[in-house]
Amino acid sequence: MIRVILAVTFVVLFLIVSILLIGLEYIAGLFSRKVRDESSLAIVSWAFRVVEWIAGTKTEVRGAENIPKDEAVLFVSNHRSIFDTVLIYGRMKRPTGFVAKTEIKKVPVLSWWMVLLHCKFLDRKDMRQGLQIILSCIEDVKNGISVMIFPEGTRGKGEDETEVAPFKEGSMKVAVKGGVKIIPIAISGSRAVLEDQFPRLRPAKVIIEYGKPIDPKDYSREDQKRMGEISREVIIEMLKKIGEGA
Repeated sequence: MIRVILAVTFVVLFLIVSILLIGLEYIAGLFSRKVRDESSLAIVSWAFRVVEWIAGTKTEVRGAENIPKDEAVLFVSNHRSIFDTVLIYGRMKRPTGFVAKTEIKKVPVLSWWMVLLHCKFLDRKDMRQGLQIILSCIEDVKNGISVMIFPEGTRGKGEDETEVAPFKEGSMKVAVKGGVKIIPIAISGSRAVLEDQFPRLRPAKVIIEYGKPIDPKDYSREDQKRMGEISREVIIEMLKKIGEGA
């Protein structure tokens, strides 16, 4: 429980202290959105890496060279743990907005940071609002802001990590209509950090693998309608290789 107490204490202190930082970030944004985006990303990424360190997570990153350095992309990943966001966002190198559950919008300070970082709050019960989120994300990628989504829509709870729920095809319109590449991400081992012994945090090894970019432009119009299925199949193959020790 010591790790949980330390992690919660750090997060609470960070949120309290960062109220001032958020004010400074908003002011910086009045003069330069680029500066605000980069500094906000650096601050939040640092906080996530501290939480990861407190948890004692040993993270192996593979395929980072597959992430384009000079263009926005759509990151899509399997989803196994609450900790997935901590692990992935702590390694983002470019401004990237997450699509998160609308409930998080009620959390003060944290939701303010998320707004600064171009995150969207999705109400899964409101189809019209979901369409607006997709349109907003398309505008973001066109403006150079990457987007990160978990297309399964919920966390996988099965013991077999290769059991990945079908990806929601609507979310793939961000890449198809936005004209950007898809970066598939396979996460293995993250449930062992928290969910497997909740509410305890346990040191565990996690593998994050970034697959080669998938460019919707390389596919026919018909296949562009199933980019979710194509991305899911790629991620499942990555997870199988990880499970085999490859």
